[in-house]
Amino acid sequence: MSLTRRDLLIATGSMLAAGTARAATYPDRPVRLLVGFPSGSGPDLVGRVLADWLSRRLGQSFIVEPKPGAGSNVATEQVIKSPADGYTLLMASGSNAWNATLYQNLSYDFLTSVTPVGRVYRAPAMFVVHPDVPAKTTAEFIAYAKANPNKINMASNGNGSTGHIYGGLFTMLTGTQMVHVPYRDNPLPDLIAGRTQVSFSPISSAAPFVQDGKLRALGVTSLERWYLLPELPTVAEAVPGFDAGGWMGIAGPRNLPSDVVDRLNREISAAIADPTFRTRIGELGGEAIGGTPAEFGTFMADYTQKWAKVIRFANIKID
Repeated sequence: MSLTRRDLLIATGSMLAAGTARAATYPDRPVRLLVGFPSGSGPDLVGRVLADWLSRRLGQSFIVEPKPGAGSNVATEQVIKSPADGYTLLMASGSNAWNATLYQNLSYDFLTSVTPVGRVYRAPAMFVVHPDVPAKTTAEFIAYAKANPNKINMASNGNGSTGHIYGGLFTMLTGTQMVHVPYRDNPLPDLIAGRTQVSFSPISSAAPFVQDGKLRALGVTSLERWYLLPELPTVAEAVPGFDAGGWMGIAGPRNLPSDVVDRLNREISAAIADPTFRTRIGELGGEAIGGTPAEFGTFMADYTQKWAKVIRFANIKID
């Protein structure tokens, strides 16, 4: 049986009407937002701020569920295997991009297995040293490190962690050589004690010790000066092209309906424009940042490609 032009128009109209109806009623029951890290972690806290906003705006509960394990792979795989209906979402992060290279036997390809919805958050790290390190600037530190290859201990909170990977970019772009010292817990106590000399640490964690004089900040890892610390130079001012920052955003299973994606993205965009929401994100040490689903997808692909090169260069392996 052949379809006439009228039949096609009717079918197309019916699909558009169905999508419009779904968007108008979504969500009609609670939505789960899975976070691949423990309660109290950065992704968990940002997820709760966003979930509160979405709950109030859309009239249904958005429930944050921490599902830690394998650097967020456990939560990610659960979302990927969920129905593509908008009721199980992921708080995606930079870890998802890194894991594509760090883990050799993932059961999924992150970029092709999820639907980007919208970016929510970004934050750089702080490049800090122990006060005994004879460097007041990033340029002075590079000179010191080159004069002392493999004599400087760089602390991080684990193999394949943020600090480890940012340090890999630093050594790649500067030609320095440092000894990586991974910790399973907070690396700052040993840095403060002088048992290690340098770290790329979350601003919210390191800033209080910088203010107390227990650590010295040499730079911030964003490409441009950070709006919360405008007086602190960027590492990029001494190392052209150095740009290292974390991010978080919402993604769903592959083939998430476009009308659901669009509705969620509109509400995320409204959150980004709201001064109270932006303040709450700022209190968590980050910046609220949005964009279209397509822009988020492109960003994730570029980020994955960039850091794959760093991870391979620095021969970064997970535990």
